[in-house]
Amino acid sequence: MSTEADFADASRLPRTPPQAPAPPAEDPRTAVLRPVPPERPAKPGPGPMPPAAPPAATPPAPQASTEPPPPAGVPPLPTHAPAPAPPRTDATPTPAPAPAPSQPPADRSATPRDTAAFHLANSEALWNGSGAAEAHPNTPPRPTRPPVVTEPPPTGTPLSGPPLPPAPAFRAKPSRRTALAAAGLVLGLGLVAGAATGTWLADDSGGSPAAEAVFAQGREVWHSAPVDTLFPRTLNGVGTGPGGADRTWIRAAVAPDSGCAGAFDPLLAKALAPVGCHRLVRATYVDVTRTNLVTVGAVATKADRTAMRDLRRRFATEHLDTRTDLMPRPYAAKGTPAAGFGPDQRASWSIRVLDDLPVVVYAVSGFADGRTVDDPQPAAEATRTGATTAPAEAGLGHDAKAVTERVEQTFRKEAAKGTTEAQ
Repeated sequence: MSTEADFADASRLPRTPPQAPAPPAEDPRTAVLRPVPPERPAKPGPGPMPPAAPPAATPPAPQASTEPPPPAGVPPLPTHAPAPAPPRTDATPTPAPAPAPSQPPADRSATPRDTAAFHLANSEALWNGSGAAEAHPNTPPRPTRPPVVTEPPPTGTPLSGPPLPPAPAFRAKPSRRTALAAAGLVLGLGLVAGAATGTWLADDSGGSPAAEAVFAQGREVWHSAPVDTLFPRTLNGVGTGPGGADRTWIRAAVAPDSGCAGAFDPLLAKALAPVGCHRLVRATYVDVTRTNLVTVGAVATKADRTAMRDLRRRFATEHLDTRTDLMPRPYAAKGTPAAGFGPDQRASWSIRVLDDLPVVVYAVSGFADGRTVDDPQPAAEATRTGATTAPAEAGLGHDAKAVTERVEQTFRKEAAKGTTEAQ
């Protein structure tokens, strides 16, 4: 009896002549697996083949256990058992078809049998793929992974409908540094343009008819405005004292209007000579504590706008308003608290040369007790933070500065008011 290994390789099977099949040894209902298709004639192998006798028809046997043994003259059973047929639903056994006696039997040794032993022997090669191509040459190999479907790139035009609009171009957002630089550039150009425009308007307004009318009216304010308007009986300076303290001054005396002779030291009179002296008005004030005195005056000049600008520029360039030899003189009225207010009592002063009006405003301050001051100090220095001189600590610099600014504002206001009333 042969083993399954004998069926694994068909080339090693012995070539035996076909014999008549013996009756099945078991019940065909359990031994038959599936029908065997008719065998095709095999290709002639190399070498001569012995003639084979046609197999004799074998009658089907219903039971294998009651079959008698074959007679002694019958050749031995073939080594290859016929492939069983698939089981049938009915109980009637299907007899194996007998081959035609005229057709020679095919050489079964050249073609492997489609049996269970053959599949078991070649299952490893079939699963691993080594013998798949040999077993089924016409079957394409199974792909190990699904094919990747590649689509052509879009052309921008759909199959149907209107054409798609082109994609918007990418625009890089400006960085924060670029935005700040652009804003700074715009701001700088605006400031330059504003400054140029302001300068042009200022120059144009200086020569306008209205500005010329105000300038001419400023020369007549000294007698067109009431004395109590030019020099009020009480002056209130809110926050004008040392440390932002409030100051109040009471008018002690008013000098009659006059010329400038004897009103200034010789050097100051010489410095004011280019603009001339049309009229001089002045008054003296004492603070409410009767500690400090201050004389304020205004000189109406004969100069035009150009001469006043030149004088203002000279005072600013040469610092003539801070020189002790160019201090104005005080007005000391007899019978008043300012009776002893002379040149030796001057402690601080302030001089303002206006260029929009033909007016020079000044103020000089000192102690009311008549003490002599050996080291006078200009108001610009006595009002600085941290100044420790006697005029600075007594507030004399603040008095001279505040009263000068107050009279200056009054002359500008009255000059503008005079031109409005004349119209």
